[in-house]
Amino acid sequence: MAEVKKILVGVTGSISAYKTCSVVRAFVKAGHSVTVVATPAALEFVGEITWRSLSQNHVVTDFFNDEVSPNPHIKFSQEADLFLIAPASANTIAKLACGFADNVLTGCALAATCPILVAPAMNTKMFENAATQENIAKLKSRGIEIVEPETGVLACGGVGKGNLASVDTLVDACMKHLQ
Repeated sequence: MAEVKKILVGVTGSISAYKTCSVVRAFVKAGHSVTVVATPAALEFVGEITWRSLSQNHVVTDFFNDEVSPNPHIKFSQEADLFLIAPASANTIAKLACGFADNVLTGCALAATCPILVAPAMNTKMFENAATQENIAKLKSRGIEIVEPETGVLACGGVGKGNLASVDTLVDACMKHLQ
């Protein structure tokens, strides 16, 4: 069996959060250790018990009440072989671009020394907004890989670019960094 890799999966507030459940499942099925880091907004879409059940691991949701470590943003980001943030909302992308660490997910990103992949998911208008595009360009300039969103039917019913990349695309992008 291949070496077990530690994958940190960051989930933000987006209707696409449910798709990340399949990504977590694929990593676990491949024999990797997955720790989910969820923002408060992410937990509005998919609950902590779901992430814990799928990852078979502790879920990190808070800087201050973590049962595993008094410094979860340091512990988990330093242990990770890879950090995937999917879906990445416009809000979280902006925070990452500006170096904010106001929640445990952005704190993990700021402390991470492993490869970071960010998979945007949002309405087309938000994705195409100049501010979002500038923030994505900043992340790319820092070596963060962007897994581009796909075109399709959006949550609002319209059609455009903004859907979270497919499970296969996300898993394949991550596996390239884990070999």
